[in-house]
Amino acid sequence: MCKKIKRLETISKKITFIENIVKDSGSITKALADEQNARASILMHLTSIAEQFDKLSKDGEFEILSRFDKEDLKGTYDVRTFIAHDYEGVNLTIIEYVIREKLPKMQKVINDILENV
Repeated sequence: MCKKIKRLETISKKITFIENIVKDSGSITKALADEQNARASILMHLTSIAEQFDKLSKDGEFEILSRFDKEDLKGTYDVRTFIAHDYEGVNLTIIEYVIREKLPKMQKVINDILENV
């Protein structure tokens, strides 16, 4: 299987993990309030998602990346930067917005790409 497909599958898996964490916690707000487990897991999965998009960029997979909203891709990198450099200061309202609004859009694009491979 080619690297770009593996990277997309990894992103999809991480989004699913986040969705499951939220479901198990009862809501996004409750998941993010759980500093010890759920929040830490969500933030690590978001970091991993950003890293996979960065690897796609470094691999020159611009055709794949063009399927995603440019601002969403920039947003994943920005969120990763905030998590890496100011973990305790991460704006949870932004994280909630990403989980609620952006991840489902990304998952849909990934599903569309993977269905046509």
